[in-house]
Amino acid sequence: MVSPVDEIKERLNIVDVISGYLKLEKTGANYRAVCPFHSEKKPSFFVSPSRQVFKCFGCGKSGDMFTFIQEIEGVEFAEALRILAQKAGVELKKQDPKINTQKNRAYDLMELACKFFEKQLHEGGIGKKAKKYLMDRGLAEESIKKWRIGFSPDQWETMITFLRAKGYSVGEIQRVGLALQSEKGKVYDRFRGRIIFPIFDINSQVIGFGGRAYIQQDDAAKYLNIPNTLLYNKSRVLYGLNNSKVPIRKEDACIIVEGYTDVILSHQAGVENVVASSGTALTPEQLKILKRYSNNLITAFDMDVAGGSATKRGIDLAQAHDFNIKVAIMPQGKDPADVAFGNPKKWKQIVEESKSIIEFYFDNAFLDFDGSPEGKKNASKILLPVIKRINNKIEQSHWIKQLAKKLDVTEESIQYELDKQKVDKIEVEENICKEEIKTRENLIQERATALILNYQQGTKYLTDEALEYFEPKLKQVLTTIKENPKKELKEYGFSKDLFDYLNLLGLQGEIEISEEEDVDTEIKVCIEELKKFNIRREMEKLTKQIQVKENRNESVDQLVEQFSKLAQQLKNNDEESNQKED
Repeated sequence: MVSPVDEIKERLNIVDVISGYLKLEKTGANYRAVCPFHSEKKPSFFVSPSRQVFKCFGCGKSGDMFTFIQEIEGVEFAEALRILAQKAGVELKKQDPKINTQKNRAYDLMELACKFFEKQLHEGGIGKKAKKYLMDRGLAEESIKKWRIGFSPDQWETMITFLRAKGYSVGEIQRVGLALQSEKGKVYDRFRGRIIFPIFDINSQVIGFGGRAYIQQDDAAKYLNIPNTLLYNKSRVLYGLNNSKVPIRKEDACIIVEGYTDVILSHQAGVENVVASSGTALTPEQLKILKRYSNNLITAFDMDVAGGSATKRGIDLAQAHDFNIKVAIMPQGKDPADVAFGNPKKWKQIVEESKSIIEFYFDNAFLDFDGSPEGKKNASKILLPVIKRINNKIEQSHWIKQLAKKLDVTEESIQYELDKQKVDKIEVEENICKEEIKTRENLIQERATALILNYQQGTKYLTDEALEYFEPKLKQVLTTIKENPKKELKEYGFSKDLFDYLNLLGLQGEIEISEEEDVDTEIKVCIEELKKFNIRREMEKLTKQIQVKENRNESVDQLVEQFSKLAQQLKNNDEESNQKED
């Protein structure tokens, strides 16, 4: 029987897979690109279609399509398998606990939720009215289906009830952001009475949702977005990129708008190289992703030229990353959705006539210019930081000359003031956006804890040694459960900090799995994996101790013996795991 891996390799070409992420150029029998894994300007990343492998001669990374997906997406093999299986149309059969990860279950859950919302829009009573509202706003039936727009019933537990019936726990539903918990412990649907826009990753997998109020309530926000979750991080997602990446590469430009309907109606009007920032400033992570497809950005939203807005900070960041930036000048009071629906030709014209960001700043800085000393000072206050950020000295010199001419002053005076300019610390902004990335060990600890919280027979695997494999907070929780099993988490009397921590992880709720053997097996696998991490950590400590003693010319026999025992133990564990898989 052909394995899923072999079947995927038969159906997919590595060139097609990688070209979904990078702009590949043909060079002889191979393809090349700027490496996404390290900073470089001259392409040293090569893809061989004949051998179905990639290799970077700059940083040394290499491998097949599975390795590439693992590296570019930052995922384990199981998730890379899932992504490529989806691309290849290969159905993955019932998976063992190592593959059935927390993240994979979250993807499955979100896909089910998306289908549920879609059905409510097309078949539900009030959902059909919401659909008519969308069509009256200009969205065609084809666009509604393409972007998988849905509707959430105005009820408290419809989604929770549906997903629990499909075998998902309350904790899992909370973890993906679809449920909230009240102060009294009541869990309810996040989205109620809203038009739902699914948010996709680059591979068109559903990772989040945004909701627009259709049934407006006095105290309800017009727009409601999912929070950062296991799958979704707003600083790393651009709405519509899954459908826009090929047009962006083809046009060698990316148009950035604010909202979901701006993207959808632009696609409907034939301008498809467009993504939405969803109302947030551009982040380093988003810019790094866009850099794979094009160096040219066109903004199509309100720009504040006078300083502190988040929008301007995002544009400044893009300039610092060497993007060529233009501004699409929108008609007064109109957004891209209005123009794209009302006059598609006009929308295309606006995009084609976009001004460079520097021209845009110049035009705005001199709108009400009166030539007075104060006016000159105000104009220079806007423009000097912009010119300062231009990396190319020839281009910078050009704009210094233009500003001197506009202000009727010498170029030397402009240069003098420019030298005094201190550009905002963009590097700091980059660091702010860098969030803690959980290790595989962290994720396994959390998964094991979630399983035992909801299937307390699993405490039989929590030996004193096994408890030491968990970080302190989780160890405290598991020790308490083992010593005094209770029905619900709130009955344990955990401190507020600890209770909030467990809620944040989304570990509480009931795991509804019909076969207890599956849960038993998964708990055992998690603890075996944690044991291996612990052994490797002990081996690292011994290695350092051996080095210290050798430098002092002291005997290391005892330490070497301990190291050998741990190495043998690790080998035995790996062999046992392989035998179980076979």
